[in-house]
Formats: sequence, C-alpha cells, structure tokens
Amino acid sequence: MIKNIGRSRFVQKAIGEGLAAWLKLVHGTSRFADSPADLYAPIRDQYPYIVAMWHGQHFLVPFMRREGHEFRILISRHGDGEINAVAVTRLGLGLVRGSGGRPQRQHHKGGPAALRELVATLKGGQSVGVTADVPRTGGVAGLGIVTLARLSGRPIVPVAVATSNMIQLSTWDKAVINLPFSRGAFVVGDLVHVPEDADKTLMEAKRLEVESALDAAHRTAYAMVGRTFVKAGT
Repeated sequence: MIKNIGRSRFVQKAIGEGLAAWLKLVHGTSRFADSPADLYAPIRDQYPYIVAMWHGQHFLVPFMRREGHEFRILISRHGDGEINAVAVTRLGLGLVRGSGGRPQRQHHKGGPAALRELVATLKGGQSVGVTADVPRTGGVAGLGIVTLARLSGRPIVPVAVATSNMIQLSTWDKAVINLPFSRGAFVVGDLVHVPEDADKTLMEAKRLEVESALDAAHRTAYAMVGRTFVKAGT
C-alpha cells in the first residue's frame, strides 16, 4: 500500500512542489558567496554548455542559473524522478526525461533517446544539466556526460553548491539536505572540453578530468562555508 501511495501522481506532485518551496526557502534565507567572484566569467563565452553535478549535491544548482539563459535538466523516469521533475519545473527549468545505466538497461531507462534529445537541445542553443555519476555509484563520473560533450561539441562545466547548515544522509550518493539560514557557496570549476574525434583512451582521460574537476569544486564550496566535503563512495 505504501509503495502504491508513493507511485500516486498526486502524491509525487505534492512532494515535488514541497521540495521546490523548501529550496526557495533555503536560498531566500541564506547568503551565498561565489567562486570565482565573477561566477559567470569562466562561461561567459561558452553558452550553451553542459552543467555537471554530483547526484545528491545538486538540489540548489538551479539557483546558479544565469539570468536569461535557458536550461533543461536530465531527470530519470522512476518515481523519485517524477518528484524531481515537478520541483525542477517549479523552479523554472525545462526537462529531458531518461537516464543511463548498465548497457542492457539503457533502452528501458530511455538513455539513448535522452542523449539524442540532449544533443539536439545543445545544438538548438539551450544549456543542459546532468548528474555525472554512474547510476547508483556515487562519486564516479560516467562516460555518458563525456559522450554528450563529444557529440555536441559543447564544454562541460562542473559546479558545486554547499551550505553551512545541512544534513548528510547515509545514502549511496551521500545526499545532502540543505537547511535555511545558512552561509552558502556557489562554485564554477574548471571547464572540460572533449574533442569530437576523441578515442577510447582520451574519453577515459576526460571522464577522470570531469570527476577530478567536480571533486575540486565541491571541496572549494564546502571549505567556503566551513565544512568538509564527504564524497560518495568514501
């Protein structure tokens, strides 16, 4: 019965709207510092781009959006995805539905179709946001986001958000619940460019570069608010 209630569109919509309202409260009652000080300097001439996030650390990322820039976020098709989709929509962002995973599961999850839609979105002039983790393997960047960059020709922009008041959960992604009345930090990390002719060896090197850049951005963000970044999988 509980599972059926959780699958109810009404319940998912209510939770999603509540999540969006909570995030607006956290953002509205907190003071955020930027790194670099001109947060958009590294990406000013790079639009559209691919925003890379760690799963579970990403809830406040929509508030980093540059005014006037269109964004679509990749959201999975499962139940939690429906909740996130409602929240993302309430925060003014567009959606692409689907996710990656093991090769034998990607068509079921809509991965190939989502990849094509993400490429089309970028080529159409809109930026996209993607959690970089391999599904259910937190803290390990997958090749999906690197493939997206190679196919689209657009740069990967690692970002991080942290708040001084937070609760970290014991989940696979070390998900964080950001709390109101915090000191906060928005960080844009080092951009990653993937050539269109990248071979298997270079793709793996770029995957590791994305992972390293995301970790560095999160360490910076957490240090700015007096906290220590605890990476998923550690």
